[in-house]
Amino acid sequence: MLWESMLEEANILDKTSVDDGRGGQTTIYKVGLSILAVFGFDTSRESRIAEQANAVPRYTITTRSNVNLQYHDVIQRKRDGQIFRITSDGNDNVSPAVSSLNMRQVEAEKWEIPADEREQSNG
Repeated sequence: MLWESMLEEANILDKTSVDDGRGGQTTIYKVGLSILAVFGFDTSRESRIAEQANAVPRYTITTRSNVNLQYHDVIQRKRDGQIFRITSDGNDNVSPAVSSLNMRQVEAEKWEIPADEREQSNG
């Protein structure tokens, strides 16, 4: 299928709670499972108008049907390191089992992990 020729590597980022050293917990995102996905930028008129009003750029992310991204999952495109946060439910748009398409789509926004939630390297 043509869409499969556009698949590129990405990683699901795992959200982990760790001790903050002050008796509390903080959230850290770490590189997790590797997946293949197509990242389609929303070029609709409505999206372009929203962008001019400083709205976050919107994307449609297409994966094979066995990759079930869920609301607020975070993924990172390997090609450029761009991070996306899922804004829809992966169960809402999946090809039926009788179809040869084998695809699932979710909506996403460009996102940035807050500085205090990024995994720190020791090197």
